[in-house]
Amino acid sequence: MHDRAFPHIVRNIVSRRWRILKAIANLLYKAQTRMRWINGQPRSHQHKRDCQQMKQTDSAAEISKPGGFARIRGWFFTGLLVTAPVLLTVYITWAAIKLIDSQVSNLLPGFETSILGNVPGVGLVTGAVLITFIGAIAAGFLGRYIIRLGEGLLNRMPVVRSIYGATKQILETVISTQSDAFREVVLVEYPRKELWVIGFVTGNTKGEVANRIPKTMVNVFVPTTPNPTSGFLLFCPRKDVIFLKMTVEEAVKLVVSGGIVTPPDRSVTTPPAKAVASKKTTTQRAATKKAAAKKAVVKKAVAKKAVAKKAGAKTPKKAAPKKAAPKKAASKK
Repeated sequence: MHDRAFPHIVRNIVSRRWRILKAIANLLYKAQTRMRWINGQPRSHQHKRDCQQMKQTDSAAEISKPGGFARIRGWFFTGLLVTAPVLLTVYITWAAIKLIDSQVSNLLPGFETSILGNVPGVGLVTGAVLITFIGAIAAGFLGRYIIRLGEGLLNRMPVVRSIYGATKQILETVISTQSDAFREVVLVEYPRKELWVIGFVTGNTKGEVANRIPKTMVNVFVPTTPNPTSGFLLFCPRKDVIFLKMTVEEAVKLVVSGGIVTPPDRSVTTPPAKAVASKKTTTQRAATKKAAAKKAVVKKAVAKKAVAKKAGAKTPKKAAPKKAAPKKAASKK
C-alpha cells in the first residue's frame, strides 16, 4: 500500500515545485520587461524601430532649436534687410544733391557766400529753374538764332564737333517721344543655342546694314551684369527675338541684381476680384439701361396707339356716297 502511494506523492511534490518555479520565472520576466520599458529598451523589433525614430526626432528637434546667438544673428540680418535699402537710398540721394549743389555753386559766382548757399537742395532747385528758363528761350526765334551760332562755332572745332554731334544725336533719339529706343524688352539666344540673355530694342535696323541683310532686323542692346551701362550691340532677325511683357525698369532690376529680383509674370493675366466686380456691375448697368430703353419704347408705342384711337373716336365718320341706280331704258316697240 505504501509502495503504491509513494510515486504519487513524489509526482505531486515535483509538479507543485515546477508550478512554483514557473510562476517565479514569469514574475521575473514581467519585472525585467517593465524595467526595460521604463529605461526605454525595446521589447520587439517594432518597438525598436519606434524608439529609433523617437531618438532621431528628438535629436533633430534639439538641433533645430535655435540658441541665443542664432536668434541674435537672425535679428541682425532682418534689421540689415530693413535698413540697408533705406540707408542706401538716402546716401545716394544726398550724394547727388551735394554734387549738383557744388556744380551750381561753381557756375554761379557768389552763391556759396549767400544765405541760401549752405542750404542743401537749393542748388538743385536753382539748376532746374535755369534749365527750364533756357528751354523757354530756345523755343523762340532769338533762342534758335543763338543755338545756330553756337553750333556753327562747335562744328568748326575738330575734336569738339564729334563729341557734340554724337551726344546731341543720342539725346534727341532717346528723349524724343516718338522714339522706340529702350521701350521694349526681348530675349535673345546668345552666345549659343539654348542660352538666353535679356536685351533692349533700340530700334529697327536701317542704312547699309539693313540693305546688306535680306531680313527684317532689329537693333538689340545686351547689357552686362551688374553694370548695365556697358554691353553689346546685336543685329537680330525679328522672328528670332522673343518680346517680353515686362517693363524696362523691371528688366534693369533683373540685370543689376544678377537674377535675384525677379519681376512678376505678366503673360498670365489673372483679373483681380475688383476688376471682375467692376465688369459685373458694368454689364448689369448696361442690361438695366437696355431694359429701361425697351420699356420707354413700348410706352411710347402704347401712347401713340391711344392717341390715335382717341382722335379716330372724335372725328365723325363721313357717309359713304350712294351709288346711283342705273336707269332702265324703256324699250319701245
